[in-house]
Amino acid sequence: MGDCYAIVKVAAVQAASVFLDREGSTAKACRLIREAGSNGARVIGFPEGFIPAHPVWYHHHPATGAIANCLATELFKNAVEIPGPQTQVLCAAARDANAYVIIGVCEKIPNTIGTMFNTQIYIGPDGRLMGKHQKIMPTVGEKLVHMGGYGDTFGAFETEFGPMSALICGENSNPLAVFALTAEGTRMHVMSWPNHFPTSGDPMRNRVVVDSQAFAQMSKAFVISACGTVDEQMIATLQAGPEAERLLRDADFCGGSVIVSPASRILAGPMGPEEGIIYAECDLEMGVRMKLRHDFAGHYNRPDIFHLHVNRAAPRLYSVHGADKSLASPENQATATKLQAATTPGALIDARGATTTLDDDDAQRRG
Repeated sequence: MGDCYAIVKVAAVQAASVFLDREGSTAKACRLIREAGSNGARVIGFPEGFIPAHPVWYHHHPATGAIANCLATELFKNAVEIPGPQTQVLCAAARDANAYVIIGVCEKIPNTIGTMFNTQIYIGPDGRLMGKHQKIMPTVGEKLVHMGGYGDTFGAFETEFGPMSALICGENSNPLAVFALTAEGTRMHVMSWPNHFPTSGDPMRNRVVVDSQAFAQMSKAFVISACGTVDEQMIATLQAGPEAERLLRDADFCGGSVIVSPASRILAGPMGPEEGIIYAECDLEMGVRMKLRHDFAGHYNRPDIFHLHVNRAAPRLYSVHGADKSLASPENQATATKLQAATTPGALIDARGATTTLDDDDAQRRG
């Protein structure tokens, strides 16, 4: 009888954040997760920085100006701790939907102020917080507020449908990142995108289609590209001026969510600027058929010529030796555990705050 490959219904959510409102954006995400799940989606992708927003103000304001600094401060005040109250309710929504959820957030490390990451959270259909990916290299204005992640959060993660992966915005066109995930056997890949690109470049929707089809061609995976979009609340809060407001309301300037097959063919989308959810049925056996032609991590490559090394270790900026933990208060011990996990390669924190340190093989499998 042989192996069987599932047909999986997937969804790309295109929506605007409740701009710089962590609780409002989380509630909106939970509603959309349950809606997609009620329509049969087993994998649900969300835009970049959906909770609470992406720092798009740097497209329109000077980096050191009063407006940019004020908005960046609000971004930190509304950033998400992993785990934390927001991940708990997101996990509950994923469990209700019986779906894998990949959602973009602005992350801050518990009990710290000042440092943020551009992060995707992975949640399982059982409501388990599976892990996260911190964007490796911030792009353009993101550099002003986001720190780059390390290899400890990079890689495909295991699902009931086989390896799945996710990257954020420009990472999806990084040739080495694309090959690494191809080598890890990804079958479905989620791309998270902001609501618009800087005014100096092409509209985001153009890049989304190109990168989605290119990733599918190289990896032979299904690609779920989820883009943000613009609403009036965001435009008003940005205070970007008449010319920028005209551009932000241009139907070609934002949105563009799309779902692409391993044959690089568009299955759903591209969307316009509207909010909504697109769906597609993904027959995973198509990946087998396409890899018979090109398996760039197998028979269609030359390991004697090419070899990629991925470093999954994360450097530590701070460590303590010789401290007497028995003298520490329970509160300080809990804080130390979370901070240690934040700087320990292969460490995950579950929804109860417990820390599990994975060995190298486990870390590689779970990303």
